[in-house]
Amino acid sequence: MLYAALTFWLFVIIFSAWGVHSLLSRLIKPRIVNSILLPGTLVAQLGHVLGLLVTGNAVQNTKLMGDDEKGEPTSEQPETHKIPIFGSILVGLLPLVACAACLYVATNLWGTGVMSQSGSLEVQQTLPTSIAAAWDLPRQCIDAMQNMLDAIIASDLPAWPTLLFLYLAVCLTVRMAPFEGHQRGAVGAIVLAGLVIWLIGSLTPAAHDLVLSSWPILSFAVAMLLFLLTLSLLLSGIVGLFKILSSNQ
Repeated sequence: MLYAALTFWLFVIIFSAWGVHSLLSRLIKPRIVNSILLPGTLVAQLGHVLGLLVTGNAVQNTKLMGDDEKGEPTSEQPETHKIPIFGSILVGLLPLVACAACLYVATNLWGTGVMSQSGSLEVQQTLPTSIAAAWDLPRQCIDAMQNMLDAIIASDLPAWPTLLFLYLAVCLTVRMAPFEGHQRGAVGAIVLAGLVIWLIGSLTPAAHDLVLSSWPILSFAVAMLLFLLTLSLLLSGIVGLFKILSSNQ
């Protein structure tokens, strides 16, 4: 059940990141949003380029920020991948892996103050098997968001390492959203990654221990994105209500 839960939470991460980026781009000019997320964009774009190179595709017209008003990262997509099916999966997987690896590094370098306060910040390691457990899952997500905020408040928040970690955490988690045109590849990548990790974990305990040791960071990423998604939805509702009340019709 651990690996099924891992796959589930990875899906929560990419779809929450996708939703946060989409909502913020409606509230603020997309170019400003993408400028703020530039560190995460750099990491994700490097992963994307690496995925293209590994699958034998040419890297053309790659930019961190496009020249249009959106300022989205751009890279010319191959018409057909030289490695069928698995090519698009690798291209979709490596940006997520790159962001996750950098988040792990950032946590160990600058996020110890926050993580040391987040003892109870862990999403469950099993999927619900009953209706009652399914209803309990959203409550646990709310608890995870609350525990994340409590950990941030209790940490050495004015210190620059903590502020840097929180900024990088936002950039890296939001940039875990799949690139335009690679959504199906990202979905397939998560399914394949879950199967591969399950297979390796069944053969050696080292993979199982690695997943368990990385669970606090996974939980922090989930809590961060769910909080940003909730905040973005709330702001979108407030802006929409203001537009309705201020209209002359």
